[in-house]
Amino acid sequence: MFRKTFFLTLLLALFLGACGPAALPTQMPATAAPTEAQVVADSSITLTDGLDREVKLDMPAQKIISLAPSNTEILFAIGAGAQVVGRDQLSDYPEAAKSVQDVGSAFEALNTELIVSLEPDLILAAEINTPEQVKSLEDLGLKVYYLKNPTTIEGMYANLEIVAKLTGRESEAAALVESLKARVAAVDEKIAPISSRMNVFYELDATDPAKPYTAGKGTFISLLLERAGGYNIAADIDGYPQFSLEQVVAADPAFIILGDSAYGATPESIALRPGWENLSAVKNNQVLPFDDNLVSRPGPRLVDGLEALAKLLRPELFK
Repeated sequence: MFRKTFFLTLLLALFLGACGPAALPTQMPATAAPTEAQVVADSSITLTDGLDREVKLDMPAQKIISLAPSNTEILFAIGAGAQVVGRDQLSDYPEAAKSVQDVGSAFEALNTELIVSLEPDLILAAEINTPEQVKSLEDLGLKVYYLKNPTTIEGMYANLEIVAKLTGRESEAAALVESLKARVAAVDEKIAPISSRMNVFYELDATDPAKPYTAGKGTFISLLLERAGGYNIAADIDGYPQFSLEQVVAADPAFIILGDSAYGATPESIALRPGWENLSAVKNNQVLPFDDNLVSRPGPRLVDGLEALAKLLRPELFK
């Protein structure tokens, strides 16, 4: 927390407590430059993270390791890319992030020896990192901030502001947030008059084609589909359920969004599933490949995802 320096407090006390009726000087004496200790005190940061831990920094972090793709995207988006000295294996956006030192995967193994050698003053973790991973890094004497996933777009803005405080990029983040809000408002304005919404099936993983995974209630994918003018046929089921072929046929979605297109799912392969050749989405050529990273990473590109989904579902509104 920022607070007034000791020097200014002392100066004010001397000014108000000047003895007797003696005339005040017509010109205040020049103030001395703040000491290094005062500068550090004024730059200190204390925030409570997603694990309810109080994290303190003497000043904004200048050497940061990101342990999640969403965190990496946030750091680069707010102008702190040059402060990132390490990133997890899955951080592949923006392009500049690929040249940052890879410190391993949160899902497999982090290279703790390499992490320590990079001498970070902050490690930015996320929900893909376990509390045990956070503790193991702290046991090595490292400072870790656990950034909890937001549950709304507005919560994503708050995360941008948190990371901005930690990195000294508050003005850049403020400008970014205003820009993102304007883009979301533009989509909301176009979608608001819609009275009916078309059924949508969002496919995440069809490793088992008979029961593909989808995104349900409480996920950003479901939230964005709704905000983009669609109705998620899995909206009443929590988390990431599997949907049987029969369930999809019964719902007869007008659109099938292939979030797993990067893994080989195609409109042609969808049409070969038993009973799916008669789905409205298949017959009307509305089985659409999609970049899942836009809606599964809780960073600023969620707004890109919202815009992209809205244009897929309601193209007539964006001509």
